[in-house]
Amino acid sequence: MKNSLVRATGIALAATGGAHFVAPEIFEDLTQAAFPQDTETWIKRNGATEVALGLGLVSRRTRKLASVGLLAYVGHLAFRMAGNRKG
Repeated sequence: MKNSLVRATGIALAATGGAHFVAPEIFEDLTQAAFPQDTETWIKRNGATEVALGLGLVSRRTRKLASVGLLAYVGHLAFRMAGNRKG
């Protein structure tokens, strides 16, 4: 992936993470699917994680580590959502 595209992705991810703090209600349903207990705290944790990973993608020096972290984060969310499915 080109550096400019990765940087833009990082900026978008960091902005999305920041939005968790500005408008947490937007993320409530999605977060509750993965973290039905203490959802408000998890909204903030996920926001902080996304800010950190997004900023990590912006810098070429931290991009590889942030990419691995992003894969782990997405995997963790998917695992939690699958484990909390009703039905």
